[in-house]
Amino acid sequence: MSKLNDINEQVGKYRWTICSLVFFATTVNYLDRNVLGLLKPVLSADGVFGPDKATQELNYSTVVICFQLAYAIGMVLAGRLIDWVGTKAGYAYSLIGWSIAAIGHAFGHHTWSFGFWRAALGFTESGNFPAANKTIAEWFPKKERALATGLYNSGANVGAIVAPLSVPYIAEWWGWEWAFILTGVVGLIWIYFWYTMYDSPAAKLAKGQLSQGEYDFIHSDKDEQAEEASAVNQPKVSWGRLLTFRQTWAFVLGKFLTDPIWWFYMFWLPAFLNEENGRKIAAYLAAHPDYTGDKSAIPGIISWTLAVAVVYTIATFGSIFGGWLPKYFVNGGMDPNKARKLSMFIFSLFPLTVLAASRLGEINTWLAVGTIAIACAAHQAWSANIFTTVSDMFPKRTVASVTGIGGMAGGLGGILIARAAGLLLAHYIALDKVEVGYGILFVICGSAYIVAWVLMHLLVPKFKQIQL
Repeated sequence: MSKLNDINEQVGKYRWTICSLVFFATTVNYLDRNVLGLLKPVLSADGVFGPDKATQELNYSTVVICFQLAYAIGMVLAGRLIDWVGTKAGYAYSLIGWSIAAIGHAFGHHTWSFGFWRAALGFTESGNFPAANKTIAEWFPKKERALATGLYNSGANVGAIVAPLSVPYIAEWWGWEWAFILTGVVGLIWIYFWYTMYDSPAAKLAKGQLSQGEYDFIHSDKDEQAEEASAVNQPKVSWGRLLTFRQTWAFVLGKFLTDPIWWFYMFWLPAFLNEENGRKIAAYLAAHPDYTGDKSAIPGIISWTLAVAVVYTIATFGSIFGGWLPKYFVNGGMDPNKARKLSMFIFSLFPLTVLAASRLGEINTWLAVGTIAIACAAHQAWSANIFTTVSDMFPKRTVASVTGIGGMAGGLGGILIARAAGLLLAHYIALDKVEVGYGILFVICGSAYIVAWVLMHLLVPKFKQIQL
């Protein structure tokens, strides 16, 4: 990091203040969307998803799909909107919308009302990553974008860490409704800092809040300078035009195959850990029918809220490492394209560890937690790089639109895995073999990244910027 410190000393570091704003917005984004998964047991017990356990799984997956479908539709529209109205206004509109939708969950008490508010949350939250990617493209040169993306993307994990350490306790003390209200209010606070501190580099330079040296460093990529100069007074690039490029489809396929895995972990990890605890409790009580002690003292039982926090803590380091590794390769003299491809290949291998999650869970639940933590860390490292491929391959004026198209594909993939999870788990719960259902899902989760890497490589052997 010494070279980065030297650069910051020479040219300034206001761009990292902008990165921190995006980091906190992403933290809030994932705090709000994690509440549902964490409160699934409470909401199920309250009858929100129906009275029967197998039916609850299907109804819960329906609510998740409402989020995913709205998120997929919102992604492609949000990307277009943000490219049109600009980063500052677009990001603010999105965050205000999802904060209101998060609060709205407090007024839903059955599957369909929850589905409505979940759809509202998905539609409005879809603006985060198109806006975040556009912000990073505007404020960072290519050589720093993967690191900046890794840093802001780690906010997803911080939100996922804060959620299990706070949400269940708010629900216990004040009721589950207040868990949605309080987490929704947090986002509204961010708006003040965004409007106070954010503007384009050119506007900050004109106000004397950005040094000329840092402005020149941000705009040091010669290929982008040429593209921006030629794009003056040019019409907006249409979705149809973007879809004619193999680069767009490489990003779309990568997101379609790998985004759903993160959704699965987010929405079903607490349930999986609860099931593991339940299996161990049932086995222990069958072997010790006279046991009357606290179930939490039974050997092998873990605190699932702590386990979720551990998983996302480890994933945070994965996100930052994911941004650092290609920069390390480039600083060592490797071609940037090769550095990105090699990093993504490395990160596509680590999720394979989750194939052993169910089997290891039979030995000790913490072993299963360890494999899932590795897989989540690898996903975040992968995510930091796949997001950066957009600004590697496309000019800044199209970054939000392309990100939105890929995000829509990821959302559609999320719908498929949500329904698959609901059907599989309902089927195997009826057979009293829920662990088999999770085992099948872990096979899908483990293999998705290497398949995505191969397809992306076949479509785009080199991540070079297109000429519009």
